[in-house]
Amino acid sequence: MGEAKRRKTALGEKYGQEFRILPWIPITKTQADKFLRLTTRFSWFGIGLMVLIWLTIRFIGPVFGWWEVVG
Repeated sequence: MGEAKRRKTALGEKYGQEFRILPWIPITKTQADKFLRLTTRFSWFGIGLMVLIWLTIRFIGPVFGWWEVVG
């Protein structure tokens, strides 16, 4: 008997279903992984936007004469 068959007989109806992270939180491991990937992607977009704004304020604006940097 293979490991998969043993696991199937041991788990019964729960075989093939995803497990929750915690029993009282209705979030599966797959959903948590997708959420982590999404938040990581948005974090990188935010960091890139912050760098772009900083470059505009520090260098691009003064070069075009939009404002002067004091300091």
